[in-house]
Amino acid sequence: MSEVDHNELVHYELVAEHIALVTLDRPAKRNAVNAALANQLDACVKRAEADPSIRAVILTSSNDQVFCAGADLAEVAAGNGAKLFTTDGGFGGFIDAKRRKPWIAAVNGSVVAGGMEFCLACDMVVAAENSRFGLPEVKRSLIATEGGVTRLMKAIPRVVALEMLATGDPITAQRAYEVGLINRVVASNRLIDTAIALAQAIAVNAPLAVYEAVQVAKETALLSDQESKQMAKAALERLRASEDFKEGPKAFLEKRAAKWLAR
Repeated sequence: MSEVDHNELVHYELVAEHIALVTLDRPAKRNAVNAALANQLDACVKRAEADPSIRAVILTSSNDQVFCAGADLAEVAAGNGAKLFTTDGGFGGFIDAKRRKPWIAAVNGSVVAGGMEFCLACDMVVAAENSRFGLPEVKRSLIATEGGVTRLMKAIPRVVALEMLATGDPITAQRAYEVGLINRVVASNRLIDTAIALAQAIAVNAPLAVYEAVQVAKETALLSDQESKQMAKAALERLRASEDFKEGPKAFLEKRAAKWLAR
């Protein structure tokens, strides 16, 4: 495990082979997004993307009572709202970031507003039993424009999404699991270990194949079947040019573990 700089609002560390852990650490403000947090999270995304040894990333909180409270309203009131966005990552330096590698949100406590949108921007979610998920913006005459109203409908059944958006009321971790919003519900003391296990299950596979499969799945969700197939075939052609494409069948025939090079 790498050392953590405790002066930062976002920590980046290696927790297992091929796996990075990114931790939001602004507990006094419930991990609310200010300019510093946004810029640091943006930098963590770019660091993971640029490191060929990283195959999966976990995003979590240092506070077991809250994942992220969303925008720092004091910053917004002071006229600094634009600083909560980065050029490449959008809100929080993360919501619109271009990421090929899978990100797993490991959440506990309150997962609402911008924190919920961080979850929706991740590829998978592991939640502690005390987690509650919601988009309460309508209770303040607002709407969740950073992925809340657009991504929630794609993540869970329509009627459940509309109820959450229209009432602003949160749902429990168990309910979130039942409707397909999250992948796992675990005891708080097993949260990070469970997320690491999921990341390891991803990391043992051919990394380029994982990136292509996840990307195509996300991009083709609203396309026609024919358009989706064309995109999938284009991804396969990109894989054919890689060394890993040859290594997979070779390792299978030689009855050994594959040695993935991510190239």
